[in-house]
Amino acid sequence: MQYRKFGNTGVELSALGFGAMRLPAKKVDGKDVFDVEEGTKIIHRAFELGVNYIDTAPYYCEGESEVIVGKAIKGWRDKVYLSTKNPIEDASGAHYRERLEKSLKKLDVDYIDFYHMWGINWETFEQKIIAKDGPLEAALKAKEEGLIKHLSFSFHGKPEEMIKIIDTGYFESVLCQYNFLDRSNEAGIKHATEKGLGVVVMGPVGGGRLGAPSDVISKLMGEKAKSSAEIALRFVLSNSGVTTALSGMGNMSMVEENALVASNSSKLSETELASINSAMEENKKLAELYCTGCNYCMPCPSGVNIPLNFSMMNYHKVYGLTDYAKGEYAKIGTNEWMKGKKAEECIECGLCEEKCPQKIKIREQLKETAKALG
Repeated sequence: MQYRKFGNTGVELSALGFGAMRLPAKKVDGKDVFDVEEGTKIIHRAFELGVNYIDTAPYYCEGESEVIVGKAIKGWRDKVYLSTKNPIEDASGAHYRERLEKSLKKLDVDYIDFYHMWGINWETFEQKIIAKDGPLEAALKAKEEGLIKHLSFSFHGKPEEMIKIIDTGYFESVLCQYNFLDRSNEAGIKHATEKGLGVVVMGPVGGGRLGAPSDVISKLMGEKAKSSAEIALRFVLSNSGVTTALSGMGNMSMVEENALVASNSSKLSETELASINSAMEENKKLAELYCTGCNYCMPCPSGVNIPLNFSMMNYHKVYGLTDYAKGEYAKIGTNEWMKGKKAEECIECGLCEEKCPQKIKIREQLKETAKALG
């Protein structure tokens, strides 16, 4: 396993981090019951292979992740770094403290190494975090007490806002999205490094989609890579600003494969990176011919989520991620993250085409999407 300096924290982290958001579960009476024994085995195997950073959160695995991680780190606590998160739900420092104490109890630990303000943006920072008697004051007090070793934040906002949050000077590390399909945080990663923050990347394999079979992605490196996931992970770890790539691992084979990739000290060459970047830019242009995601076509009077449907179609048509696209298409309308209706629900009223600045033949493309993915 490779180890890298984590900003100015004085810590060295493994190039691969264990994301405990996809721990194994069994169906019992139609419900997911998380398998503590199997989850612990997988986590222990990652530790044995050199992973020394594990990340969880209060709501992962229907609230069970912190409990399982807490059990799994028994006997390893002095060898691994523990990360969890505090959802900044309001401007109350007292409520922040309550959530911190709840996580400490569920994890059954005395302290958290890297404690993140969860999924924040600049608006959250201004309106909630720095309020009088708010989360920041509570966090700094908890740090003084030794309950938090390092104050961190995870980020899902606009790229320029990440830089503004870094420049406040309160945080020692950042957790952000980055992969070769989504490079929007590249400048923020560079800025974080220059300011001495450690950088952990989530979604290095794009939430699993870049690990799905794809001839398009496989051709990026010819026969040098065994899988799409290897290319995706090596791309992230070739960025000198990234300390750790955080992967949500739910079985032994994922742990073994990812640990092997993270143990490869040779970064992608400049030629290989240039080839990947060039191909991805070309694919992005192709995707934008299909839909730029501007949302001007919305709302649809029939409730069809046009941009989401076309996003799934792009994974199939442009990136060759057909199995992934079909699986995600099937989820449209089934949960709060995949709101709206599928392409097949289009009644062909044509209102969307009147509003589309790209003059895309939306009705035809919705039919094509339903046929390809439905």
